Amino acid sequence: MLTWKDIINFSVNGSPKPDNRVVKTDAEWKAQLTPEQYRITRQKGTEMAHSGALCSIYDAGKYNCVCCNTPLFDSTIKFSSGTGWPSFTQPIKENAIKYERDTSYGMVRVEVMCNTCDAHLGHIFPDGPEPSGLRYCINSESMVLEKTTSNG
Repeated sequence: MLTWKDIINFSVNGSPKPDNRVVKTDAEWKAQLTPEQYRITRQKGTEMAHSGALCSIYDAGKYNCVCCNTPLFDSTIKFSSGTGWPSFTQPIKENAIKYERDTSYGMVRVEVMCNTCDAHLGHIFPDGPEPSGLRYCINSESMVLEKTTSNG
């Protein structure tokens, strides 16, 4: 289980190596994504609080990167943070997420990105529920929910 200490270490010393990489030109990303997805994932934008389609959905499944379809988070670790963005306590795999220090807007935060394609996802904070204490605060527009269906 990742802790805040691990996150700070990754943001200073480098993130875990991804399983693979997806690299596309700016024109290819623009052709693939909606204007809002492009603004958020490729230009480090943020959707308005409580506006994202995935904010209040708790269906079983995996939350994948909207750009490269890499699994990022599992629905079992999603929680209602009250912040207006989908929130998670852990990534689906330790190397699914890339961490970078972000000093924009006059504050110090840790930005989280897809480790496969560098898509901006959101930020992580040390104010989540136990046992990890982490809150991955993620833009709905940067993910797609791949719902799990049961055959029983």
